Amino acid sequence: MDDFYREMIIDHGQNMRNRGVLQPADIDYEDDNPLCGDRLRLTVQLDEQGRVKAVGWDGQGCVISQASASMLGEAMIGKTLEELRHFSKQDILDMLGIPLTPVRLKCALLSLKVLKAGAYGLTHWTGEDED
Repeated sequence: MDDFYREMIIDHGQNMRNRGVLQPADIDYEDDNPLCGDRLRLTVQLDEQGRVKAVGWDGQGCVISQASASMLGEAMIGKTLEELRHFSKQDILDMLGIPLTPVRLKCALLSLKVLKAGAYGLTHWTGEDED
């Protein structure tokens, strides 16, 4: 089963979905992982009903952080702002489907960190209280 998830991670790392910055954007937030230098900017456009109609992201970093952003971007389409706020650490881990070291966990969660901060309009979100 790990091979299936590894293939998905490689696919998302090589064929990133929703790559690019959206203008205008209802949510536009950028942050980085100071431990490894990964950086991510997430932009989101909402429709009239408040659902995600488009996601765009740009950044640089390891395959785990980039694949995580690609996977999360796909999962966000059609969700409400409230549903975006409920994405969790476990959702990201389930998408990736493989065990991660603590350093790689920070890489994987960068996209969630940026989403949460953008969705709540925050200037800082650590995610450490997320289960």
